[in-house]
Amino acid sequence: MAELEQTLLNWLQAGRRFSVAIVVETWASAPRPAGSMMAVASDGQTVGSLSGGCVESAVHELALEVLATGQAKLSHYGTSDDEAYAVGLACGGQIEALVIPVVDEARRVPLAAYMRALEESRPAALALELPVIRETSADEVFGRAAEDSGASEGIGGTGRMLFIEPAEGAAGVPSSAGRDSAAAEAGAEWRTSGTLGHPRLDEHVTTDAGAMIAQGRSGVREYDSTGMRLGAGTRIFVTTSDPPPRLIIFGAIDYAAALSQLGKFLGYQVTVCDARPIFATPERFPDADEVIVSWPHRYLAEEVRAGRIEGSTVIAVLTHDLKFDVPVLLEAARSVAGYIGALGSRRTHRLRVEAMSLAGASAAEIDRIHGPIGLDLGARSPEATAVSIFAEVLLEFAQGSGLSLRRTSGPIHS
Repeated sequence: MAELEQTLLNWLQAGRRFSVAIVVETWASAPRPAGSMMAVASDGQTVGSLSGGCVESAVHELALEVLATGQAKLSHYGTSDDEAYAVGLACGGQIEALVIPVVDEARRVPLAAYMRALEESRPAALALELPVIRETSADEVFGRAAEDSGASEGIGGTGRMLFIEPAEGAAGVPSSAGRDSAAAEAGAEWRTSGTLGHPRLDEHVTTDAGAMIAQGRSGVREYDSTGMRLGAGTRIFVTTSDPPPRLIIFGAIDYAAALSQLGKFLGYQVTVCDARPIFATPERFPDADEVIVSWPHRYLAEEVRAGRIEGSTVIAVLTHDLKFDVPVLLEAARSVAGYIGALGSRRTHRLRVEAMSLAGASAAEIDRIHGPIGLDLGARSPEATAVSIFAEVLLEFAQGSGLSLRRTSGPIHS
């Protein structure tokens, strides 16, 4: 989302008028998750995507209409027929999108704060008031309306925004179990800008958004007009910043350069680490966020102790040198990293396994290591090898079948 963040910050700084569209909910095989954004300026310039191309033209038209009227709208896009292909999701999914005109400080300030948080990978949330949905039957919304026009709309919304982030020096993000006790201290725990229209609504949404930040969730919550959680009628969509997962590459070789470039393209925060300063230089790895000169196992141990290794972390050991491989793989296998892979031949990996066993690694720890790294794609070049590695990473995290899609059935996106 980096291009979207930078473009919107530029537009906001320049005082440009634009609309922002945000995916609020998805059903079935929708290609983009809730929180995906697209923005359309008054001259028609567009950045971002809501569906990978299925409904963008219809959203573009609605965004210009919203900008002209100044009225936020909620629009539902469903399965298209042949005549309505341009405004439907041919893949069979459905999305609900909120489109808000960004034309005054009440919206510019919280949106700018959220864009900066995304750009800087800081935990934060943006809460958005959803328009009231007109009374329709389920058949009209999900059947006839989707077939005939591709969309049904909500009306009467103000599009108010509230930005939420942990206050400087706060004790931490409350867990879901601590929501009620934290509510009275929301002002002390959180920094906000903007408003949803009522102080108590702002307070309760702030506390609930804090729990959603901690869980990495986005979604719709319902309150009454004064913010009571047991009420109904006021729907608030909360989208949270999702700090990028980490890719840590050990071994400053040409394969590492290709892998760091692909990792950056896929949205990872990339670290390259090598004990040899002559090879571990920023000039050799321009796509890496940081290049560290350190013994791999020492660096990884420090990151584990600091709590900076998570279940989403990808560790790729590309050194294929036992004196580097074995110590860092021992650290990695005992961490919570979600994927651990090691480059090298089958013979090299057998030697690694033997050395790890002698060093006290359990069979379960050794089994966590993908070695040789990557899927069998026939890759030989550094670039093709990087693709084979990330193909295995995606397979590991998404739990796909690994088969060609033409040989599978059912929804593509679960």
